Amino acid sequence: MSNDQRTTPRALRPGIYAPIPSFFLEQTEDLDLQALEKHVVMTARAGAGLVLAGSMGEAIHLARTERIALIKAARRALDAAGFTDRPIIAGIGAGSTRETIELAHDAAEAGADYGIAIISGYFAGAIAGNKQALKAYWKEVSEKSAIPVLVYNYPGASGGINLDSDIIAELAKECPNLAGVKLTCGDVGKLTRIATVVSDPSFTSLYPRKHANAPFLIFGGYTDFILPTAMVNGHGAITGLANVAPNAVVKLFELCEELRTNPSLLPEAQRLQGIIARADATIAKASIAGTKALLEKLYGYGGKPRRPLPPIETFTAQALWDHPHTQDLVRLEQELREM
Repeated sequence: MSNDQRTTPRALRPGIYAPIPSFFLEQTEDLDLQALEKHVVMTARAGAGLVLAGSMGEAIHLARTERIALIKAARRALDAAGFTDRPIIAGIGAGSTRETIELAHDAAEAGADYGIAIISGYFAGAIAGNKQALKAYWKEVSEKSAIPVLVYNYPGASGGINLDSDIIAELAKECPNLAGVKLTCGDVGKLTRIATVVSDPSFTSLYPRKHANAPFLIFGGYTDFILPTAMVNGHGAITGLANVAPNAVVKLFELCEELRTNPSLLPEAQRLQGIIARADATIAKASIAGTKALLEKLYGYGGKPRRPLPPIETFTAQALWDHPHTQDLVRLEQELREM
């Protein structure tokens, strides 16, 4: 069922969301939807949400029809596994505002509940310092999108464009169809400032959302500050490490949530945060190819990125697997799976 046929999107809740890789067949580089469906169900069973066609999903390498195919396959797999209420967030960022809006409509028709939009960095020199142009992009996209939209702030993938907390807070107030932000800038101070605005008790009444079950949530883009995020009223993370060790990352988030009423859990939360933060920093250096190599090692699928993104060298992949930070994470994940 497409979201044009649904009265409201599936609820967007605080938590951990995995930006799902796009898997490709070895010889043809065609989409490997079978691997995608396995991975979607695996992460869902661990308690993680999912994002399709984002940076980890190599959105820049996908045709419009492939984005649609990913969403339909993921929705089919989730529903078949009993996760009918689990929302799908789909990457809709494109070179122009016009195409971003078109991708948002495609995503809604294919079964996505939310879009996440990054601004193109191709003309960053003309846009980065233009507050009006930056705000206009997410304003127009959210106003014309059939589904709620999240802001994706990732300077590394947008030519260095880095939204400040004032712009994001203003967008949250002015755009009722915006449902949150992902901060892959890694700026905990920025996250804190935005959280101060949207967690204020008056925010919901003064700036109501278009959909009551699509609140404005603030997600980090890495796992190395999930604990600090919780302490300033943030809402979790959209993080590539949740592909490799979803149970471990979800457990950390759950501990952080319980800390609000049970401070005695702080030492255990700090322990898990340390293991996960070290692994995140180590694995992130190997980028998409490294994550896929670890998935291949752990779960039997992963493959290579789509060219021109190079695969990881065999020696480097083995070194990544053998690294003590990776092995600490793998042990933690296995322990939690067996509980």
